Amino acid sequence: MSSHDERFAPVRWRRAMDTALYGPDGFYVRPGPGPAGHFRTSVHASPLFAGAVARLLLWVDAELGRPGRLDLVDLGAGRGELVTAVLAALAPQTAARVRPYAVERAARPAGLDPRIQWVAEPPAGTTGLLFANEWLDNVPLEVAEDGRYVLVAPDGTESPGGPLDEADRSWVRRWWPGPGRAEIGRTRDEAWAAAVATVDRGLAVAVDYAHTREARPPYGTMTGFRAGREVPPLPDGSCDVTAHVALDSCAGPGAVLLSQREALDALGVSGARPPLALASTDPAGYVRALAAAGEAAELTARAGLGGFGWLVQPVGTGPWPPPRPADGPPEA
Repeated sequence: MSSHDERFAPVRWRRAMDTALYGPDGFYVRPGPGPAGHFRTSVHASPLFAGAVARLLLWVDAELGRPGRLDLVDLGAGRGELVTAVLAALAPQTAARVRPYAVERAARPAGLDPRIQWVAEPPAGTTGLLFANEWLDNVPLEVAEDGRYVLVAPDGTESPGGPLDEADRSWVRRWWPGPGRAEIGRTRDEAWAAAVATVDRGLAVAVDYAHTREARPPYGTMTGFRAGREVPPLPDGSCDVTAHVALDSCAGPGAVLLSQREALDALGVSGARPPLALASTDPAGYVRALAAAGEAAELTARAGLGGFGWLVQPVGTGPWPPPRPADGPPEA
C-alpha cells in the first residue's frame, strides 16, 4: 500500500464524515435495514411518537384553515418508518388529503406505501409540516481545536490541520466560546435554513440530541453507533458517525426551543400510570394503558429520549406550542 494513497490520507472531519455516511457504499446509502438496524430512535421506541406527530400535523392543518392539500415531509426518513406510522395514525379522510414525502439519500425500500413520494431533497412549496427527526446530527461538520481544523484518517487517528477560515472562526466566536474542542455547526445552520426555506406555510421541526451555548461540551460529542452499540466514530463507512446539534444556532426568527418531554406533554403523551381502579373494572384496558404509560415514560425520560431538543420554526402560522391556559392543560 502506498503511503501516498489518498484513500487513507487524513482529511478534515466534514469531508471524512460526508464520505463515510453518504459516499459510495456509505453507511446511510448502502442497502440494508437502515438506521433501525444500528440504533433506537423515538420512532422505533413507540407508536406514541408517530401519534404525537400526527396530532401536531392536525394542529398545523387547523392553523392553515384545512387546505385542500396538506404536506407531510419526513426529512432524514431512514426507511420511511415515521411517515408510514403517521399516515396510519390519521383518520382516513384526513390521510386522504395528506401528500407524504420521505426525504432520504438511500434507495426507496421495497414495499413502502405507494402514496409516499421518495425524494432526495425536500420539495419546494411545502404547505404543512416538515419534520426532521435525528437528521441534523448526521449533517457533516468541521471539528476544531486551538483555532485549527482537526484532520482524521479512516482509522480514527486525528492530527492538527490548518487554521480556521473566517466563516468558521466567526461561528466559533459567537456560538462555541471558550477553550477546548469545538464542533462547528455552521453547516447544520445552513442545512436547516435551506430546509425551512422549502416551507411556504406551516411548521418546520427538528428533533435531535442538542446543547446550547451556555453548556457546550468542552470535549465535543462525536461518537459512532453500530449494531445497537456505541463505538468510536470511525469515518470508514462501518458505523454511524454523529455529533450533537447546536440547535440554538440553527434557530431562525420566531423559533421555539424546548425539550422532547415538554413537546410530547403538549401533544398529550404522558408517562403517568393509569388508575389502579381500572384494573378491576377493565383488566385488559388497564394492561394496555400500563404498557402505553411505560412507552410514554421512555419517550419523555429526561435522561433519555425526553432530553432531546425540539426546534420548532413557524412559517406563516402562530407559535407552537400554543400558550397554556392559566387554569388547565393545553388543548388536545
